[in-house]
Amino acid sequence: MSQNQLEDSLIRNRASNNISNYILRFAAILSSFLSIYMLFGVGNFLNTYVLLDTEYLYAMIALLLPLPFIVYHPTPRRGSKIPWYDIIFAASTFIIASYFCYSGSLILEEGWEYLAPTYAKIMAFILWGLVLEASRRAGGNAIFIICLIISIYPAISTFLPGFLSAPAQPWDTTATFHIFGTESIMGIPMTAFATLVVGFLIFGVALQHTGGGSFFLNLAFALLGTRRGGPAKVSIFSSGLMGSMSGSVITNVLTTGVLSIPAMKKTGFKSSYAAGVEACASTGGVLMPPVMGATAFVMATFLEVPYSEIIIAAAFPSILYYFGLFMQIDAYAARNHLKGLPAKELPSIKKVLKEGWYFVFVFVMLILMLLYMQREAQAPYYATATLLIINQIVKIHRWNYKNFLHFIESVGRLFAELAGILVAIGLIIGSLTFTGKIGTITYALVDFAGDSIIILLIMGALTSFILGIGMTVTAAYLFLAVTLAPALTGSGLDKVAVHLFMLYWGMISFITPPVAIGAFAAASVAGANGIRTGVEAMKLGSVIYFIPFFFVLNPALIGRGSVLEIFTVFFSAIAGIILISSSLQGYLVGIGNLKNSGYLEWPIRFMLGFSGILMALPGGDVTGYSNYEINFFAILLFSIPITYLLFLKFNNKFNKNLL
Repeated sequence: MSQNQLEDSLIRNRASNNISNYILRFAAILSSFLSIYMLFGVGNFLNTYVLLDTEYLYAMIALLLPLPFIVYHPTPRRGSKIPWYDIIFAASTFIIASYFCYSGSLILEEGWEYLAPTYAKIMAFILWGLVLEASRRAGGNAIFIICLIISIYPAISTFLPGFLSAPAQPWDTTATFHIFGTESIMGIPMTAFATLVVGFLIFGVALQHTGGGSFFLNLAFALLGTRRGGPAKVSIFSSGLMGSMSGSVITNVLTTGVLSIPAMKKTGFKSSYAAGVEACASTGGVLMPPVMGATAFVMATFLEVPYSEIIIAAAFPSILYYFGLFMQIDAYAARNHLKGLPAKELPSIKKVLKEGWYFVFVFVMLILMLLYMQREAQAPYYATATLLIINQIVKIHRWNYKNFLHFIESVGRLFAELAGILVAIGLIIGSLTFTGKIGTITYALVDFAGDSIIILLIMGALTSFILGIGMTVTAAYLFLAVTLAPALTGSGLDKVAVHLFMLYWGMISFITPPVAIGAFAAASVAGANGIRTGVEAMKLGSVIYFIPFFFVLNPALIGRGSVLEIFTVFFSAIAGIILISSSLQGYLVGIGNLKNSGYLEWPIRFMLGFSGILMALPGGDVTGYSNYEINFFAILLFSIPITYLLFLKFNNKFNKNLL
């Protein structure tokens, strides 16, 4: 994505006015209370009406799907006025979805999914079109076109060639399946949103509006600011923590990056390098537990596993990713003699913790509720309530009425974006399910790959990357989860590892040119060239290209195996990442600048990098070698350049002593 495209996407947001603000507040508050009512079983407790699951989802659609027509312009432009046609679109969406909520029991009893009355079919067609337009407003033209084509696939499938051909379904049956069935707009994406994502979105916004971003940033500066390359290490720490809470790469860049990037430039980092660091750190935050992003919750719902299982699995590769980023920055700073910031310019750790201790408390509380108490749906609400109560007691970030309204409006805007995208993504899964083509596509992929797991993985990586360019990560993940994932899991690979593999490769487009939207956002903050920043980000985040292949080949790398095997592959990966980072940046811990090896610098760097990849590569059935065999060969390989470098170092030291 170019800088101009990024700017266009930003000015699609309609400026606030009184009407839009009132609508956002109404929708945000009512949908939040509705979520609490359902997830905490308030209806059972008060002995009042308990909504059916479909009624609840229709109610959430009625409240949130009109918002993209209120929040976003139909085309990039500026201004705050809501045109008459957007009012009609929003009102129609609300009225139709509300009616379906009211008729929830009747829809199930009479089977409207296949035998709907004529007036319901007409309303279904209208809502289908509104869902697609809402996705275009919230997610852009690419996701709109993809959702449109795939959503009409059941009606046009007879005209398509090869394995895509299938008996066509009537248009009205296709429409009613999408709108009244439980596998399309009310399928996995919307179910995950309504049951898991809503609470975490509210928590993320509350964290930002109570000063969580500045706390994590100040804490990072206090802990790491004086170290060599300190501001870049601050970016890793603060963006990792904040990104894991917010679940948004761009938001992360634009909050922590505005302080960390200038600090990096001040200590000698090039603009493009500083922006690349922030882009990588912010991208990794979305892959880092406990919150990650909406896709992680969709994954848990799709796999029908506790979200805590996803958290534990994702923790291992995210640690490796940030460790690789840290080692590269440390090596770069050492090679270029970059120091940290003066201590007098940094906040004291005591003061930072005194002012923001409750952020740490809430963070720990959330993790305990997720992992120990297994209260996944309720945990973010308890955490948010605790955070807001303490925030009002502590004076430094205390809200007034205006702050509260701004918080509610921010929640509404975030709901508008995700609801507009996730409801439409359901159309993709609905179409593939309705036509029964999931198994056919899976068979075609396996047949094309010739039963080779490696080829299937490469196909999956490339497809995830390409889809991640034009679609949201959630849309790309779900498309592959229903098409490619069965082929991989059917080949004997771990299902959680396969799904994390697709999530990782869907995120890679954020730092990989020519798209690199995370890098472009960081470049705009740093005043750097976007493409050059993307190249730096790709180099810095290089570990992310290898890690998914490693953990899908051996799930011990995501904590799924014996304790001994997990320990072996994890620490082998740590050693491998140190070698890879040293190779890329030209500096090896304990040895020094590899430039001192003269003409042999690049051969040595190549040998270190290759041996690092081998060291991090886990053994298993696919590779045909055990962990110990691969590690032994890697040690033999890197011992050659290490021996030479040690000899060179001590020889230089000996000569200096003689002089």
